[in-house]
Amino acid sequence: MCYPLGMRLVIMADTHVPKRARDIPSVLWDAVDAADLVIHAGDWVDAALLDTLEERSARLVGVYGNNDGPALRSRLPEVARVDVDGVRLAVVHETGAAGGRERRCEAAYPDTDVLVFGHSHIPWDTTAPNGLRLLNPGSPTDRRRQPYKTFMTATIRSGHLGDVELHRI
Repeated sequence: MCYPLGMRLVIMADTHVPKRARDIPSVLWDAVDAADLVIHAGDWVDAALLDTLEERSARLVGVYGNNDGPALRSRLPEVARVDVDGVRLAVVHETGAAGGRERRCEAAYPDTDVLVFGHSHIPWDTTAPNGLRLLNPGSPTDRRRQPYKTFMTATIRSGHLGDVELHRI
């Protein structure tokens, strides 16, 4: 499908609904409603959020996280891979310690352009030596030791990821 202004992505992880919050913030729902693709990198906690995102999203790619039980694990993969307008995306919940992450991930995901991950609740945007872009949107509901709750948006146009933005809530 051709998107002259680019395919709009919303990237989230670690929502922990309803354990950490009753729902995701309204600003994130607004972004979901405007997106062409929604990516969730695990730790949903309750399948009701998955159901709602499936209903409201034009397209959804998600994985389960370490806090997701059998109901979510039966519906979601541990790793999701999808080609979006020539950009090879992979989504996973955990990538291990921050130290050495780029080298580990480029070895584990050799045929990937962008790796979206969660787990730490710490926003992350780096590029490995081989060009692999690593993105962690943080958490929109549980900031832990971070100054803000967060999620990301981006665009994909003509085989390129761009306009990556971290949104503070």
